[in-house]
Amino acid sequence: MLHDWGVIAAALGYIGLLFGVASYGDRLSQLQRERAGVLIYPLSLAIYCTSWTFFGSVGFATRTSYDFLAIYIGPILMIVFGTPLLRRVIRLAKSQNITSIADFIAARYGKSQAVAATVAIIAIIGSVPYIALQLKAVASSLQTILGDDQAIAEIPIAGDIALIVALAMALFAVLFGTRQTNATEHQHGLMLAVATESIVKLVAFITAGVFVTFWMFSPSELIERAMKTPEAVRAIMYTPSSGNFLTMVVLSFCAIMLLPRQFHVSVVENSNDAEVGRARWLFPLYLVAINLFVIPIALAGLITFPFG
Repeated sequence: MLHDWGVIAAALGYIGLLFGVASYGDRLSQLQRERAGVLIYPLSLAIYCTSWTFFGSVGFATRTSYDFLAIYIGPILMIVFGTPLLRRVIRLAKSQNITSIADFIAARYGKSQAVAATVAIIAIIGSVPYIALQLKAVASSLQTILGDDQAIAEIPIAGDIALIVALAMALFAVLFGTRQTNATEHQHGLMLAVATESIVKLVAFITAGVFVTFWMFSPSELIERAMKTPEAVRAIMYTPSSGNFLTMVVLSFCAIMLLPRQFHVSVVENSNDAEVGRARWLFPLYLVAINLFVIPIALAGLITFPFG
């Protein structure tokens, strides 16, 4: 019981830390913001890495080998070779005070409200299931750690972990996402919190990967045992469909700019051209680093839990 409440306290403490970081970011001076921006901007782009990176990529790798890489190759190609396009979009957005992907597309059609509304509705329809998937992933993680604690489950609100996470996210968005009355103003606190989370995600994933690869197993032992596990061999020998792979590359290439959250951090929150130049190499490095241990973790999972 104490262990369970300790997990809840740690989760609440982390949420409190993000609130503190966001509050601190809103109080930074102009000079401090400019200095921090060269790192905050590329790190904020890593909002692209959601719970899919932790669960989906590993799960994908256990079934379809390196197919999961397509989801990250697209963004890398976009940010490395599509920087001129990104800079042009940023200039257009700044010149016309555009604050969303719906506004941007509508601006290409005479600022048609019908077009903007249609794009917004499509974005909402596409985002709601995606957000639900993220909530389910977070809730499942906490439930796995907490186990079947009936004392917590019987508490009306505390027993619904997904609801608590959703309420915390909503509160955070209200406090730091809507603080500025002018929609074109930068959300400095929010972006600092997003950048901080990106660091936490990277450190957590690499730590888990190092633990699995060098503590649970040695690299040679991991490979040797994988070759003796039918499920792991099946995943290793799987030949991905080139058509599916290229399709995912193209979709992820577009998603890195067209997803509402990506458009906001890459276009709306951009302060100067230097940030784009720094992101051109920092963001790809981030994506490479966070995927270094996907295959080892997937193999370790197949070895340890061969039947799921």
